[in-house]
Amino acid sequence: MRTRRQPSLTLRSTLAFSLVAMLTVAGAGVYLYESMKASLLQRSDHAVLGRLDHFRKLLHYDLTLDKLQSSPQIFENMLDSEDDIFIIAEPGQTPVIMVNPLQAELPPLPVTAEGMRADAASLRTGMAPSGVPLRAATVQTSSGGRAVNLTAAHIMVKEMSLLADFRQRIYLAVALAFLITALLGFVLLRRGLRPLREMAAHAADISPERLESRMRSENTPVELQQLSDAYNAMLDRLADGYLRLTQFSADLAHEIRTPVGSLMGHCQVALRQVRSADEYQALLASNLEELERISRIVESILFLARADETQAVLQRQPLCVHDEMQRVAEYFEGLAEERQIRLLISGDATLSADPLLLRRALSNLVANAIRYADHGSEVLIGVTTAQAHCRIEVENQGPVLSDSALSKLFDRFYRGDASRHQSSDSNGLGLAIVAAIMQLHGAEASVVQPRPGYIRFALSFPMA
Repeated sequence: MRTRRQPSLTLRSTLAFSLVAMLTVAGAGVYLYESMKASLLQRSDHAVLGRLDHFRKLLHYDLTLDKLQSSPQIFENMLDSEDDIFIIAEPGQTPVIMVNPLQAELPPLPVTAEGMRADAASLRTGMAPSGVPLRAATVQTSSGGRAVNLTAAHIMVKEMSLLADFRQRIYLAVALAFLITALLGFVLLRRGLRPLREMAAHAADISPERLESRMRSENTPVELQQLSDAYNAMLDRLADGYLRLTQFSADLAHEIRTPVGSLMGHCQVALRQVRSADEYQALLASNLEELERISRIVESILFLARADETQAVLQRQPLCVHDEMQRVAEYFEGLAEERQIRLLISGDATLSADPLLLRRALSNLVANAIRYADHGSEVLIGVTTAQAHCRIEVENQGPVLSDSALSKLFDRFYRGDASRHQSSDSNGLGLAIVAAIMQLHGAEASVVQPRPGYIRFALSFPMA
């Protein structure tokens, strides 16, 4: 089943901006339309009420009902040429003046009594035959001692035409706002997202041979600066990991090739002629030593691989460091006596760590110290606490190392002098395992030469 392809960020952003612009213009248009409509209705109401007030005064003071009955054309001329409605009638009688060109039907109208001023509450809304709304009101006055009802209505033809024209303009403005915003938004977004396309092109161009290439941040927008920095940091980690993997593979091949070549050579020599049982037994014993060495290398490599992938699960528990140092010293006591080396223990502290891993790290340091210490010297194993850290130190007297050699002691497969190469039980992974164990604990392994001829390894654990 094919996965539906998501629309581009440029298209989605363009549509979003266009919709926002369209809704903004439409909202402004609706507000202006309603404001204009309310204003036109108010003007219409004022026109109706003003006309009623004017003719109420005219009939009350100047014109008489009899004169209007004899000359109705005078009043009709006063209404101008609009299609408005005006009716003058005595209550319950036939209208004296009836001006209704469109024959519009008026809604029921309340009568505002004489002496009371008509207002907006007196107006009612009706509908002309053409579907145009009208506003109408009725007031009472007196003319020559006779009660007269005046009814005026304004049919809003011009107002509705004006509002219809304004609606068309609003629709056009909304459409233009959408199209113009979509066009400009697409162009600007394409230009603004150019750094992302450059980053994608740069990522597509990355290969194992070009891991040193980095994104340039001079022209990167502020919003993408964090992404650019994270991208370059990722490339740094990949380049470092690839370099380490390449070096690790080369070193591993070299380490495995030596014992395998030795095994093949021994077997080829032995097969050239018939050997005695003792000679075959000696050959098997020699091959077993080489196989044990390969086994130790493979075990160490697997441990480092698990540590690199953070698959190791720490079983932390409070440990008495003096007891752990004493345990390791007793284990290496026989090896130390062979070289007439004394193991001296000092200090005590309590820290939280995985007991098996701590013993392995400490054992590797002690074994390394015994292996390379001067004959008849001392190996000092001590612990101190300071500044919320527990520091375990292993110090021995041995050959002076250069600063470059000292900085590489925790590298995998590193053996910096001839004596290390000649040592058959060393595969160059012991100190690398120590560094990996400390990394799992969130601690630090270091090495210094406190004075000429002495080397001090330190494991620094946080107390918290």
